[in-house]
Amino acid sequence: MKVIFNPDEEVVKTVKEGLKRTGGYCPCRLERSEENKCICQEFRAQIADPDFEGFCHCRLYYKEK
Repeated sequence: MKVIFNPDEEVVKTVKEGLKRTGGYCPCRLERSEENKCICQEFRAQIADPDFEGFCHCRLYYKEK
């Protein structure tokens, strides 16, 4: 299992700029809660799932099996 940045550098740049603007909260979500602080709760659960492979909600990270 490996978690990497999205290979699309433009997506990574855009999302990182959004994280700076929001103080570390997922820029793709309206609610500012601990669950949406990067790395968000949703993706942490997906990382823990041995069968999951794919991107996080904002497409910043990718989990490989």
